[in-house]
Amino acid sequence: MALDLLVRGGTLVTPHGPVRADLAVEDGRIVSLALDVFAPAREEIDATGLHVFPGVVDAHVHLNEPGRTHWEGFDTGTRALAAGGATSFLDMPLNSSPPLLDAQAFAEKRAHGEAKSRLDFGLWGGLTPLNLTELDELAACGVIGFKAFMSHSGLDEFPAADDVTLFEGMRAARRAGLVVATHAESDAFTRTLSQVAREHGQTGVRDYLASRPPVTEAEAVGRAILFAEETGAALHLVHLSTARGVALAAEARARGVDVTAETCPHYLHWTDEDVERVGALLKCAPPIRDAGTREALWAALKAGRIDTVGSDHSPAPPELKTGEDFFAIWGGISGAQSTLNVLLEGGYWQRDVPLELIAAVASLNPARRFRLGSKGALRLGADADLALVRLDETFTLTELHDRHHGNPYRGQRFRGRVQATYLRGQRVFAQTPGRALFDESVRGQLLRPAKETA
Repeated sequence: MALDLLVRGGTLVTPHGPVRADLAVEDGRIVSLALDVFAPAREEIDATGLHVFPGVVDAHVHLNEPGRTHWEGFDTGTRALAAGGATSFLDMPLNSSPPLLDAQAFAEKRAHGEAKSRLDFGLWGGLTPLNLTELDELAACGVIGFKAFMSHSGLDEFPAADDVTLFEGMRAARRAGLVVATHAESDAFTRTLSQVAREHGQTGVRDYLASRPPVTEAEAVGRAILFAEETGAALHLVHLSTARGVALAAEARARGVDVTAETCPHYLHWTDEDVERVGALLKCAPPIRDAGTREALWAALKAGRIDTVGSDHSPAPPELKTGEDFFAIWGGISGAQSTLNVLLEGGYWQRDVPLELIAAVASLNPARRFRLGSKGALRLGADADLALVRLDETFTLTELHDRHHGNPYRGQRFRGRVQATYLRGQRVFAQTPGRALFDESVRGQLLRPAKETA
């Protein structure tokens, strides 16, 4: 019988390091990793000169469908993800409308995803004061875990979790065997500092940055870790912007707390000076920090203290990204297409981060943390989720595929260009001279966390 796909002559980025080997695919799975595979195949790729990475597993995106598809949706969002080498993603419970707080909202969002997503996807459920009684129902639906904000989310229909809500939600997650993801910023700090600044007419970029100092993250991280330690819950700290937050997670993990740390490409690529120069396109919460903090995050990543890197892709229409009051501008960065580019340029080329570590934080670790059993690594039996990269190609990012193209990475120069992306052995994206090609026939499948084994 002929193989479905044979990738010949590439350098495979495995958990043990890059190796020269052929990769064979049958029925969507990797069936051979060997130096020379002699077998007929329906499709054969000459990957000479290319590095073959496992497809990126982006555990933190906001595609906002249903209800706010005009911000971003499954169609355009997954085009951007695929062009960046992603094959799977986990969608946050906001900013869709309604937010994913109950079984009905889960069913509606799942239907939109199965109809429109080009990539495999999982769905986060919300953890708010509005839906504590719905968590068991969401777990039965197959949510990846529960997402809670420890400060105002920006949307009244997704209120922040007070301490009691967060604690009880962690207890429910522990019973269900699921992870709680927290946006860790102190609401008491951020709300008060923001109010004082605005009352004094201090509404510029620097005023906003000053209203969310690093201590606001450290305080909330410490509190979330305490609750996880008390309840025995699994905790995932999303979009950490400081090395201190990462260090608190590492210290807790060393004493047995089940906690992992995520940062984002924008904290690794940009600085506060860029926010001042670029403006609203780089507004986010927690905010982007100074150059010293950026370097400390890279050092933490290189030392293995950062577990995952997720894009936190959170776009909005142009009218929400303009205005004189920087506090009032929507906070969210479009970056679904650029995660691997930032890791390769800033990590591999500029700071000697090993390729296998880049593949770990982008693919293997999120797949393991959220129990996506067949994802995240080039190994026998795994899904044939592949990103083919020309590692030494320098290019300027000009062709963007998210909905609004309000993307701060436009015009940035990177080394390491994605040439093609394959989902379970099917090509979903290819970069050809002059334009990008997408296979409109490929559709993703819903991902649920695998059952825990004893």
